Amino acid sequence: MGQTGCLLLHGFTGGAYEVNPLARYLREHTDWIISVPVLPGHGRNLRLHDTNAVEWITYAEEELKRLYMYCDEVYVIGFSMGGLIAAYLTIHYPVKKLVLLSAAALYINPKQIFSDMKTVMSDTIRRKLNENEWFGHYKYKLFHTPIRSTREFRRLASYVVPLLPKIRVPVFIAQGQMDGIVPPKAARFVYDRVGTYQKRLYLSKSSKHLICYGSDCDRLFHEIAFFLKQEKVPDNG
Repeated sequence: MGQTGCLLLHGFTGGAYEVNPLARYLREHTDWIISVPVLPGHGRNLRLHDTNAVEWITYAEEELKRLYMYCDEVYVIGFSMGGLIAAYLTIHYPVKKLVLLSAAALYINPKQIFSDMKTVMSDTIRRKLNENEWFGHYKYKLFHTPIRSTREFRRLASYVVPLLPKIRVPVFIAQGQMDGIVPPKAARFVYDRVGTYQKRLYLSKSSKHLICYGSDCDRLFHEIAFFLKQEKVPDNG
């Protein structure tokens, strides 16, 4: 059997760091070629003003084609907006299996956002705002994400979500139930719409949006690796 490749795609306003823990796990436990590209305008220092959804998809396509130069089969893993792009690639290319992490088919969980903001306010009063993980992660993005880029993200979502029934390969769907960006119900929303009977749903009670950094991430990574390696995937809906 020839070489296997795995493409991991990060989310909107994010970078490789969002999926790097999973990429490291797969490198340690497989002999696959692992690719973790950074989409145009993304990364630690955002440069989103001159990029758009078409460029993000095109760049991911180029990375996928590069893997096919060396691999007989390729798996695609997408986090948040990267999940939408991963779904698009799976529909248009011979992707073997698909993994969706906190896929942004729906977005903004008001209940969890309110809870997180209460914590921010409390930490502000206690003068411990700099220690607040949520505020530290998102304050840079809030000031460096153009409205135009947000529209591009929504444009991508509105295009890809109706295509989910065209996905025919095995799919693993994971979602954190404490996610304040993508509502937990998004996982079931995607699960019910993908057009395959070989699908798995994994819900983490403790994880927020950055599911690859959740307290149960080791178990999640093990489940993903098992899913990708197994011959036939049972439906656990």
